[in-house]
Amino acid sequence: MTTLPLPTAARPLMPVLAALSVAHLLNDLIQSMIPAVYPLIKETYQLDFVQIGLITLAFQVTSSLLQPLLGYVTDKKPWPYAMVAGMGATLAGLLSLAFAHSYGMVLVAAALVGTGSAVFHPEATRMARHAAAGRQGLAQGVFQVGGHAGYAIGPLLAAAVVVPNGQQSLSWFSGIVLVAMLLMAWIGSRYSAFRKEQVASKAHADDVASHGMSRGKVLLAMAVLIVILFSKNAYTASFTSYYTFYLIERFQVSLQLSQILLFLYLVVGAVGVIIGGMIGDRIGRHRVIWLSILGCLPFALALPYADLLWTAILSVIISFIMASAFSAILIYAIDLVPHRVGLVGGLFYGLAFGLGGLAAAALGALADRIGIIQVFWLCAWLPAFGLLTFMLPKEARR
Repeated sequence: MTTLPLPTAARPLMPVLAALSVAHLLNDLIQSMIPAVYPLIKETYQLDFVQIGLITLAFQVTSSLLQPLLGYVTDKKPWPYAMVAGMGATLAGLLSLAFAHSYGMVLVAAALVGTGSAVFHPEATRMARHAAAGRQGLAQGVFQVGGHAGYAIGPLLAAAVVVPNGQQSLSWFSGIVLVAMLLMAWIGSRYSAFRKEQVASKAHADDVASHGMSRGKVLLAMAVLIVILFSKNAYTASFTSYYTFYLIERFQVSLQLSQILLFLYLVVGAVGVIIGGMIGDRIGRHRVIWLSILGCLPFALALPYADLLWTAILSVIISFIMASAFSAILIYAIDLVPHRVGLVGGLFYGLAFGLGGLAAAALGALADRIGIIQVFWLCAWLPAFGLLTFMLPKEARR
């Protein structure tokens, strides 16, 4: 086990966390360009909703399959500059998507961007955990707020730049990828310095679980967390992939307005994730999971019956409440097996992408049959899976 220890400190290492957050922002900004230009791609290649869902599946399943494997490998042999190499794959995917001449090339481009994400998240999760100085919720909140902000900014940039200028204008964002690669190189240099300090001081990270649970109970807790994560990501996928279509079909709004409302949904999530992380440090992850998933159920059930104004308001409330769910689930899982930070980080980020991709494809197929409005009505019940939180073992709750 060779996790990354940092010098003992009373406060989190904010420069490292801030750099990771900005890198996360740039990484996820590029990722969010894919669903943001779905309406444009759908029209260009004359696609149906199933084919749109398959683009999301190609992107997210690539991440889902690679992240746990890379996390497992880097638990044993960390690779300081892995994130730079991953961002190179993202650059290749972005340029391929910009100049794609067929639907098959679009799928390949989406898979390349997913590969970049698969490399980034396990190593970044490890860095954030060991830069936390014990305040895991704050550290994950700072790290993940960058990702949420990137996902929020991406659709806005797509509406302002790509929609009016065409698919090839995606290549204009290559400069953002190059900036991200430089920043990730700096983070990698810090990573190497920390590892040298470890060797020199013969220090070891606190990677021993303190809950005293049996292997069976740990597996039960992991299974419950995975089911809860599925419900969260299936519901989130309805927004990230189809919210614009829902708004256009139900309220006949313009594409630009639908993108702005999607931006509002995503940017509020960026605020909620850091607040939820800080609250989790005080009241515990178990309570945050309850509040994040089950707490948004009444608002989710009301949304399909709301007018345009209240749809926008309710979507913002849902986004804010649910935002902290992933960080709480991730920290909870890592605390169960703290000697496998990369594997658990890769597994749960991979599940987040993979389950979201599967849900997007399934929802697309369902939308072709019953309509996108009915899909949102059915998805409103997904947060009810939050009730499974009561199945988490008592030792893990403490």
